Amino acid sequence: MELIVLLIALFVLSLFLGVELITKVPPTLHTPLMSGCNAISGITLVGALLAAGGGQANSALVGVLGFIAIIFASVNVVGGFWVTNRMLAMFNRKTARGGNPL
Repeated sequence: MELIVLLIALFVLSLFLGVELITKVPPTLHTPLMSGCNAISGITLVGALLAAGGGQANSALVGVLGFIAIIFASVNVVGGFWVTNRMLAMFNRKTARGGNPL
């Protein structure tokens, strides 16, 4: 029981810390930080692959949960890189007919 209370307190503390950190990030740093978060999501994808196909999968429930984790992690990684690409495209200069930047 004490362990559950400790874990819930740690979770709530991390929520407050995360909200404070995210609100303090300037817009110029948002894109590089998002790319770093995509790399972390890639690590979770590797963990999901290990959970789904590892030798520890004694039951079908472990395999199903691992497969669901693979799907969610893949959507997170692809969506993150897609949004990052769109954000970086906003900073590209548009060229006029003569090839000179506007």
